[in-house]
Amino acid sequence: MLELRADPSFAGRSFAALEVVYPGEEQWDKAGFETLKEERLAALRQRFRDYDRKAVFGENPWSRYFKKYKKSYPIMMQLESYLLKGRPFSVGRPVNEVAFLTELETGALLGTHDVERIQGPLEVFCDTEKTPYIGLRGDQVHTYPGDISGRDGAGIILNMIAGADGRTCLRPESRHVAYMVFAPTGMEREVLEELLDRLSTYAAVLCPAAEQYRHRIEG
Repeated sequence: MLELRADPSFAGRSFAALEVVYPGEEQWDKAGFETLKEERLAALRQRFRDYDRKAVFGENPWSRYFKKYKKSYPIMMQLESYLLKGRPFSVGRPVNEVAFLTELETGALLGTHDVERIQGPLEVFCDTEKTPYIGLRGDQVHTYPGDISGRDGAGIILNMIAGADGRTCLRPESRHVAYMVFAPTGMEREVLEELLDRLSTYAAVLCPAAEQYRHRIEG
């Protein structure tokens, strides 16, 4: 079971996670999820048929947060890659696609981690320096001062700007999943709940038998 706690440096921030325990793939409804996904993507293309970056992301709280760090917002780039460049949506893993679909539809930033690889409680905090860790692609990345970060008993596993680590990220065999929801300062509680609701719905479509648990933490 995922255990979340906050360091005092996290004061004034919010963080949420949907923990899902998926059974074996023989209990998944991949066809049902694929149908849902295609319906949502069709609606997304219709919604953004006259896509304008400023209109869509100009006031997006996550995009504005990344601008403070002089970084391009990855969800914006992913949406434009899909809408404007015709690149495929599928990442080949339905468990990951639950989060990816939610990100494209909402413009929110999520993280995915294998709970079985998290060592002890996950503590969220705001670093005061650049702490190095091994990123998702196996390269060395670092936290950013003032940014939301998370660590377990073995070190840093997530950072809002730099992303997930290479140790606890999802793998093809991952079944015990935590969908992390990052919240920029001032994010309303209702927004986080809506994101958890959407993730929960998509996970349930993929596997009605999956166990789900919600976690919220207020600094």
